[in-house]
Amino acid sequence: MIGNRWFDGIHHCQNTAKEYVVLTVMGSVGSTPRAQGTKMVVTEDRIFDTIGGGHLEHMSIQKARSLLADKKTNQHVEYFPLGAKLAQCCGGATHVLFEVFWQHANQLLIFGAGHVAQALIPIVSQLPVSTTWVDSRQHIFDDLAVPDNIHTVISQDCIDVFNDKQINYVLVMTHDHQLDYDIVKQALTIDSIQYLGLIGSETKAKRFKTRLKNHNISEHQLQKLICPVGLDSVTGKRPIEVAISIAGQLIQHLNSGDSADPQNTQTAWVQTKEIAKIL
Repeated sequence: MIGNRWFDGIHHCQNTAKEYVVLTVMGSVGSTPRAQGTKMVVTEDRIFDTIGGGHLEHMSIQKARSLLADKKTNQHVEYFPLGAKLAQCCGGATHVLFEVFWQHANQLLIFGAGHVAQALIPIVSQLPVSTTWVDSRQHIFDDLAVPDNIHTVISQDCIDVFNDKQINYVLVMTHDHQLDYDIVKQALTIDSIQYLGLIGSETKAKRFKTRLKNHNISEHQLQKLICPVGLDSVTGKRPIEVAISIAGQLIQHLNSGDSADPQNTQTAWVQTKEIAKIL
């Protein structure tokens, strides 16, 4: 459960790589809704805490979100005469400091809401990624306690989810092999994707790669595809064991980018063991 204080907001945004603005009431003249030093946090879709409500807060939230739209870290001071400009009865005036923290959040798409994905989601919800979880079956999401920072999408073909996002990481684990193939084929044509993990066997990997080559997917593009996904050093076939294996590999890529070997590394193994402690 996420708290509603401004420091809860900062903690939440930093842990999930979400952009945010810290608003601070600075020097005031006359009567104002809140004292100097009062803070709140504004994101694209929610607020934490308050600087007093009313028109001052409303206008401040609008300003914060307009600053977020600039997509850059920035600082800005705005002057608010509370009586004349904002029709508040306080009659004073105040300055509000806007500190914009723009994090170039890694975007993760997870396709499929089966047992492995359900075991994986509580882990990735604690990582600095913006995660979208996609499936065609609404009833599955209805029956789950999905973490607040995981965005769920219902899509029949799943391909349309790629249209409006700058995706970095993709995990494919649907209930349908043909759907897996269609998603992988589309993902391999998107330059921004650095990591494409597909759940399955070596046999599945060979069949997919043969089909993909026949559909004009190049060897260079195929290098992004990791199947079977996960670390070799984490064995076991239970959903939680597979999920931990995948999480360890994902963490490795988040920390090391393209320079890391996607299979066995001591660093990823240590990180994976740390994940297991929280479960």
